[in-house]
Amino acid sequence: MAAKEEDFEDELESEVTEHSTSEQTGDKRKRIFSKELRCMMYGFGDDQNPFTESVDMLEDLVIYYITEVICKAMEVGKSGRVQVEDIMFLVRKDPKKFARINGLLSMNEELKKARKAFDEVKYAAI
Repeated sequence: MAAKEEDFEDELESEVTEHSTSEQTGDKRKRIFSKELRCMMYGFGDDQNPFTESVDMLEDLVIYYITEVICKAMEVGKSGRVQVEDIMFLVRKDPKKFARINGLLSMNEELKKARKAFDEVKYAAI
C-alpha cells in the first residue's frame, strides 16, 4: 500500500512540475474552479479580486484533494467505481464532512421529490 502512495505522489509531483513549466511557456491548463474559488475567497475575507496566483494555487490544492479522495474511494469500493458509500466511509471519522455529505444527500432527495411532484402536477393539468 505504501508503494501505491509513493507512485501516486510521484505522479502528482510530475504533474505539478509539468504544470509549472507549462505556465512558464504560456500554455495554461483549463481552470475549472477559479470563479467559485474567487467568490469563496472573497466570502472568507480576501479581496474582491484575489491574485490569480493565489486562486491557481488553491485550485491545485482542491484538485489534489479531490484526486486523493477519489483514488482512496476506488481502493475501498468493490467494483472499481466510486460510489457515495465509499466516500462516506472515508469521511466517517470527520463529523463536519460527514454531516455536510448527509445534508447534501438529503437535500438532493428532497429536490428530486419536489421535481417529481411538480412534474406530476404539470402533466395532470394537461
